[in-house]
Amino acid sequence: MASDGIDSDGQSHGTPEQAPAPSPSALKRPTVRRALMAGVLVVVVAVGAWLLYYATRGKYLEDTNDAFIQADAVTVSPRISGYVDAVLVGDNQDVKAGQPLVRIDPRDYDAQARQYQAQIDVAKANADNIRATIGEQQSAITQAQAQLASAEADASYAEREAARYAPLAASGAETKEHLATLRNQAEKARAAADAQRAALVSAQRRIASLNAQVQQAEAQGEAAHAQLASAHVNVGSTVLRASVDGRIGDRTVRAGQFVQAGTRLMSVVPLSKLYVTANFKETQIGLMRPGQPATIEIDALDGTKIRGHVESISPGTGSQFSLLPPQNATGNFTKIVQRVPVRIAIDAGDEARRVLVPGLSVTVTVDTIAAKGSQQAIAKQEKARRNDGR
Repeated sequence: MASDGIDSDGQSHGTPEQAPAPSPSALKRPTVRRALMAGVLVVVVAVGAWLLYYATRGKYLEDTNDAFIQADAVTVSPRISGYVDAVLVGDNQDVKAGQPLVRIDPRDYDAQARQYQAQIDVAKANADNIRATIGEQQSAITQAQAQLASAEADASYAEREAARYAPLAASGAETKEHLATLRNQAEKARAAADAQRAALVSAQRRIASLNAQVQQAEAQGEAAHAQLASAHVNVGSTVLRASVDGRIGDRTVRAGQFVQAGTRLMSVVPLSKLYVTANFKETQIGLMRPGQPATIEIDALDGTKIRGHVESISPGTGSQFSLLPPQNATGNFTKIVQRVPVRIAIDAGDEARRVLVPGLSVTVTVDTIAAKGSQQAIAKQEKARRNDGR
């Protein structure tokens, strides 16, 4: 008979150990249950708070990252052609309105101005000469009037003599030959008076012709004055000045270069008048109105946010103003959500503006809660119109 712990083979196995008792479940611990309940409660409260915020505020915040800082840069171009005498600014230099930027060689335009001034002087001299001739002609008219008066007196005397001798010749007291001589003298005197009258008329008409010549000379002087004014404008245009405060960019002009009128030489970027063009989806602009506040998050400033407001909304989508607008009546139409450019004014201080340049990417968020009742008002108005149409 085998003893305890020894089998029939004579090997000892020892006393068999009992299995360990199972540990109680962690969920049954009061502390774990309280922690789980607290966590669930926090999640429920957080979700509820988020839903409440979204329903009252969040759904009225429209954002897009399709937005860029822009500025209405001024292209500097000459209105005249010529060789560049000097470039007075450097790349990326800050300039003030009215500051000289480029000077074009003015010698050709100065010569034109002097030429037109000479034409003005010639026209003035011609007018003065004709006025002097008019003075001489007035004297000639006075002389012609005196000669006409003398001829009229001679003609009258000759006619009276012929009339006085006519009865005498008829009675035989005077010869007919003498009467004929008197009548011939009267006719000659009358013809001389008529000639003097014609000379007086001619002299008077000469005055009108000379006055017309004076007007012509004055008109030539006025034309020369206009050409001189244009020449002075060209002379003034030899110095190109900044039209706005800003910073020089894209400068391509060099001293000694020949430039044509209208050639782009550089740009002046008005950094004090930057704005943001944000391209919102068409589904986001239903409640967007000018004046609504906006938040601008700038990538270049590590997400720094600055304030702004909606300044205006484009009258069409971006595709409508593209070089080749889409023609959706071709039969292969695919609906794509359109983008509408919205101009956002930047309400930032000088410190923030110093690092802002056109082309930077930003993220814009517009608060449209101020117009939350407009959609309902539009729906009610259209419903009332449909009911009135019935």
